[in-house]
Amino acid sequence: MRTMLPTGVPDPDTHAVALSITDAEFHRFRRLVHEQTGIALNDGKRPLLCARLGKRLRRWGYGTFSEYWMHLTERDPHGEELMRMVNAITTNKTDFFRESHHFEILRDHVATIAGRAGADAPRTLRLWSAGCSSGEEPYSMALTVLDTLSRPGSWDVRILASDIDTEILATAAAGVYAEERVEAVPADLRRRYFLKGRGSQSGFVRVRPEVRELVTFRRINLREDTWPIRSALDAIFCRNVLIYFDRELQQQLAARFVDLLKPGGVLFLGHSESLVGMRPGLEHLGNTAYRKVAPERSPGRTAP
Repeated sequence: MRTMLPTGVPDPDTHAVALSITDAEFHRFRRLVHEQTGIALNDGKRPLLCARLGKRLRRWGYGTFSEYWMHLTERDPHGEELMRMVNAITTNKTDFFRESHHFEILRDHVATIAGRAGADAPRTLRLWSAGCSSGEEPYSMALTVLDTLSRPGSWDVRILASDIDTEILATAAAGVYAEERVEAVPADLRRRYFLKGRGSQSGFVRVRPEVRELVTFRRINLREDTWPIRSALDAIFCRNVLIYFDRELQQQLAARFVDLLKPGGVLFLGHSESLVGMRPGLEHLGNTAYRKVAPERSPGRTAP
């Protein structure tokens, strides 16, 4: 996901910005960011907010955040600058096969589903990468599925990959990465599913079409009341996203994820995220991985 940098981590743009923001302006933009994205900014994020939005102020030639606020509220009828503001206030950090144990759990889950699929049963897989950033996560999911199914061509596999940032979604959909970015991909999967660039594209690789066609990228704001998802899901990855939301929104999202999962479906969270106290109908499966409890069962263990 495009997420705020943790407090204490220096932002690379901070030193380049000489703008200052008043208390009133900061609280105003903090409310706006929360309303638009669900991200809860504490006072320690003031320098980051100032740095990131400073770029947008310079773009329009504004000297104060109040001027930029007026632009957003009075001169942006179609919300184009508001979307750019959301893009600017977020950043991304992701890798291929990040938290590799999750993909082992996904592999086992897919293998179990495949083992239960009879000759006449629908062979479908529906997965969601919620907060997909630059695409490494959903492509890792796709590679795992392709490597697990013995005859992937006989399956209807669809992976929804969503993010709030329109710019990073365009990068993800292109599926082009520097060679060093794919070093975490097992060597056999790199050979089978990545194309090496030549000439001006030397040093880059591109995800092969048979992988990209499994993934659909679209903008989804988790803060919104409705999501464009019509099918029950076998697995949801929403990693390193919830930590940037307040407790109320975390609880709401956890409950909505559970509603979307099929019985036995798996929810994957980030390594620093927890469902302590939420009890949303999940049982602990592995490190920050949770399985939806079937309706006729009662949870044997509370999700830690």
